[in-house]
Amino acid sequence: MYQQQKVEIPISEGRVTVKNIKGTGYVYYTTGHVYSPEGKRGNPQRVTIGKQCKDDPTSMVPNENYGIYFADRMPEELLVVPKRSSCLHIGAFFVIRKIIAEYHLDSIIEKIVGKDSGLFLDLAAYTIVTENNAAQYYDGYGFNHPLFSRNMRVYRDSKVSVFLQELSIDQQIEFQNVWNSTRDHREKIYISYDSTNKNSDAGDIDLVEYGHPKDDDGKPIFNYSIAYDTTNSIPLFYEAYPGSNPDVKQIQEMLEKAKGYGYQKVGFILDRGYFSCTNIKYLDEFGYNFVIMVKGMKKVVNQLVRSVRGKFEQDREKSIRNHKVSGITVKSPLYPTDTKDRYFHIYYNSRKATTEREELEQKIDRCAKYIKRHQGDNITLDKTMLKYFDPVYYHEGKEDQKLMSAVERTEVINEEIRMCGYFVIITSEKMTAQEALDLYKGRDASEKLFRGDKSYLGNQSMRVYSNESMEAKIFVEFVALIIRNRIYTYLKKEQERSETKQNFLTVPAALRELEKIEMIKLWNKEYCFNYSITATQRKILKAFDLTPANIRDQAKLLAAELKSIDEGETKMAAAQ
Repeated sequence: MYQQQKVEIPISEGRVTVKNIKGTGYVYYTTGHVYSPEGKRGNPQRVTIGKQCKDDPTSMVPNENYGIYFADRMPEELLVVPKRSSCLHIGAFFVIRKIIAEYHLDSIIEKIVGKDSGLFLDLAAYTIVTENNAAQYYDGYGFNHPLFSRNMRVYRDSKVSVFLQELSIDQQIEFQNVWNSTRDHREKIYISYDSTNKNSDAGDIDLVEYGHPKDDDGKPIFNYSIAYDTTNSIPLFYEAYPGSNPDVKQIQEMLEKAKGYGYQKVGFILDRGYFSCTNIKYLDEFGYNFVIMVKGMKKVVNQLVRSVRGKFEQDREKSIRNHKVSGITVKSPLYPTDTKDRYFHIYYNSRKATTEREELEQKIDRCAKYIKRHQGDNITLDKTMLKYFDPVYYHEGKEDQKLMSAVERTEVINEEIRMCGYFVIITSEKMTAQEALDLYKGRDASEKLFRGDKSYLGNQSMRVYSNESMEAKIFVEFVALIIRNRIYTYLKKEQERSETKQNFLTVPAALRELEKIEMIKLWNKEYCFNYSITATQRKILKAFDLTPANIRDQAKLLAAELKSIDEGETKMAAAQ
């Protein structure tokens, strides 16, 4: 929209130019350059900032772009902040929109959330694209991106805060019920279950307590877990529970939920932190199979490892090449009163053995230095040191004993060295060592999901100060994880099809590249492509079965929609 008041044409060497079109001088401002491999040079990217005055060539009538790039020179009475940027990033939006449609998330969220379902999806997209979950920065994202909200309205942080407060626990439960009802419960699947924790400084959130954080920075936490279908690469449901509750106990509640969602023919893939005889009994009671990692020095597996040690490590037939380990399977009950045979898959990794041996040697060296430093002191060695050393004390009195020296417990150390490189996976079903390891490694996707949650989605801490807002943010975050995980799956499959490693086929790198696909608003008030899609962008889009032609078609439809929205807002403003 052109203003009525004149301003001087800015003087900026090489960046402000005037081009005469059909007798009218249009003033252009160069916003930057994009390198062209074909021409081997940078092509200038320009936007119009006004029309040259015919009666005064040094002046012009400015438009909204002038207010963006020369706000400090704009007369105060003309300074109008546009509702939407003249440059919109569209690539990531089109990919996210495709996945939302694929999973029917738009219709599911609309039925549950109602008229603000578009804002909900915008917050999920914002979380994925910007790797941030702070509501106060959302309007910046909305200003330069297409949106799912009605008429692509950019809401301020105050509206976002109110919206999050109004999302109820019933809506969150309903979404998980609907989402899990769409799964094929007749299919046999393996579910990976894992948890993490998040910091929070808020004092009045019920779940926030001091617990056992993975990275302890002294703050209270709450725990957060996800059940993930490794067979189909889809997050299924989530739980938030008090920070003081240990993970090993929470799994019992999760099994109840899995049964309630209708999952019958499933197995669970669990990390070593969930290993306990009580949990195994719970899994048996529910009729669920399991694949679980066991800590290498557990007594229950230590004897089994010793029984096969030296019998398979150098056997070519026992080599599992795709994981670079050797493996063997032994059948045995899990605990003395166990009535079932379990399958213990014992593995040896020579690289793991070298690393663990060095870590053990360093630990013993640290203990030896500590002992030497405190010779003659009245101290008592802790459990770790007593494991590896027999102390020698000099007694001067009944309560006065001074540490003189310590002797290495060579046999204990040698036995631990011999155990380096071994690890064990237990399964309830009969399978080969390779099949068990393939299943367990399938949980890598759920671990990446958590890394994405904390690192890429900006959710190391929850920036909320009420129970309602925290629950709502977890809800939005879970939907964002569903979408982001699907992006990851598409890119992973494309990487597997590629003969060489493509560094841009990671989620963060792909999103950064897709964000460079832009539409700009020209003097005729219509948006169009800023520049051609690059070769790298083509390869990324191919992963999602999208082509440059398809993106251009979507861009044209989006431009028409934006023009219709702008015209409608102009008519409404004129009527008022």
